[in-house]
Amino acid sequence: MSGERSTQRIDTLVIGGGQAGLSVGYHLSRQGVPFLILDGSQRIGDGWRSRWDSLRLFTPARFNGLDGMPFPARPDYFPTKDEMADYLEAYAARFRLPIRTGTRVTRLTREGDRYVAHTTRGRFEADHVVVAMSDYQRARVPAFAAELDPTIRQIHSSSYRSPDQLSAGPVLIVGAGNSGADIAMELAGDRQVWMSGPDVGHIPFRIERRVAQRLLVPFVLRFVFHRLLTVATPMGRRARPKKLGRGVTLVRVKPKDLERAGVERVPRTTGTRGGRPVLEGGRVLTPANVIWCTGFHAGFDWIDLPVHGDREPLHERGVVRSHPGLYFVGLSFLYSVSSSMIHGVGRDARRIAGLITRRERVQPTEGTREAVAA
Repeated sequence: MSGERSTQRIDTLVIGGGQAGLSVGYHLSRQGVPFLILDGSQRIGDGWRSRWDSLRLFTPARFNGLDGMPFPARPDYFPTKDEMADYLEAYAARFRLPIRTGTRVTRLTREGDRYVAHTTRGRFEADHVVVAMSDYQRARVPAFAAELDPTIRQIHSSSYRSPDQLSAGPVLIVGAGNSGADIAMELAGDRQVWMSGPDVGHIPFRIERRVAQRLLVPFVLRFVFHRLLTVATPMGRRARPKKLGRGVTLVRVKPKDLERAGVERVPRTTGTRGGRPVLEGGRVLTPANVIWCTGFHAGFDWIDLPVHGDREPLHERGVVRSHPGLYFVGLSFLYSVSSSMIHGVGRDARRIAGLITRRERVQPTEGTREAVAA
């Protein structure tokens, strides 16, 4: 089966097999709605496996389970990225979610009353489509990166795995968020490291400490991120544009940690001079490596429908009003700060699954009643 010669019909198509897609699938299965999950990776969890080797989650295991299945570790343990990947794979197997891996959606459009997904393994038609993906799919690198001397090793954080990938010599990390801070700490032991960018703030406590585990972490995750900062509260509506437009506050690494490790904080990188990076204020650095921790583009240009906003798709709590039957789950601050977090995505997934179920019962469509086997 390949190309456009094969067409399969399904009631609901879920695009993305990460935590958002699996959570949507779990709730659709409980509602009895036929669905299929498509994912471009070869294995469930590969989105986590592809991140840098030393990465650990910022949330302890008690907050890292999706609905219906706790994370299998002691509550205060901070899982590795591979352990998180294996958990997602086990989750999909436990609930027998219908998934097609190695199937990347290249275009989503609409023909008549159906959505059509063109993929690397055929064409799918659906009454409902849930785009269950984060809004950071494509690496963002400034245009002036092309002006750097070709002897400087350049890599984006999404491709960074370990120090072995780098050339000998100093490293400039462009971007002062969590990725930049974590990588800076890893590299600072045996080489000069500059970290460029404005201070994004930091959580004023150690997440690993017992008092934080008992009181502060639950308060922040369950109350502040999940209930207080939402689109339904005045405080949340004020905070949302700021959260979407800046880096995430440092969680594990503190400014004093960077200072003690010998990481030099420097201003923003604004361009090049003679093939070398130039900082705001005019200082020229001479790194052997540049790691771009400069974030991502949403990467939804494959959606060939007028749903593209300035910084995110046009939606209301994940519902695209202009295109009935089209939904998003997993976006940053879709409903709350926790919407893109493992412990928070289930609330949005449950709501969208309920909307699909109610819409299906009101407007049943012939020929879409059988799920496609994985």
